[in-house]
Amino acid sequence: MTLSVQFLTLIAMVSSGFYLGIVQETFRRFTPYWKKSIFLTYLLEIIFWITQTGIIFYVLFRVNAGELRLYVFLACFLGFSMYQVFGKAVYKRLLESIIRIATSILRFFRNLIQGLIITPITWIIKFILRIIVFIITLVGSIVLFALKVILTPFRWILIGIYRLMPNNFKNISHKLAGFYSTIKNICYKWLKYLKFKRR
Repeated sequence: MTLSVQFLTLIAMVSSGFYLGIVQETFRRFTPYWKKSIFLTYLLEIIFWITQTGIIFYVLFRVNAGELRLYVFLACFLGFSMYQVFGKAVYKRLLESIIRIATSILRFFRNLIQGLIITPITWIIKFILRIIVFIITLVGSIVLFALKVILTPFRWILIGIYRLMPNNFKNISHKLAGFYSTIKNICYKWLKYLKFKRR
């Protein structure tokens, strides 16, 4: 390995260590969002470290064909330490600013979609449903009124016929009406009992 390759390897590993500090800080910032799930926490930790190891080894492979030397690990540790000393405070403030800006942008687009698309569609659907309910109510009222107008003469005729009938027939009719009411009440009680038993 030539001196220039060693120098490039040293610079690349210091930069990789600094990069590792940044991505770890970012990962730790979002960890509380899935910390309640132990399975997800372990899974993301494993994926994170496997991914970062692969990225750093790829950088090393591009620089010196993947040769591992002691100074490679020392350079990587040096870069990570440099981030902890010089870059951590600045990056944390920068990361929080980026998160606030991204949250504001997402909130803006969410409110925009809510105001321009979801709210008008919801209002239109409610308006259409109200019109349908109004039409059904109006048609139902008209039909009921028409039936009442049509059936009223028949009701008067039946009342007149009933009044002209003998008293014996009237008594039988009252008994039949009472029997019908009794049967209806019994059926209602059984239906309520069956519904209660199903629960």
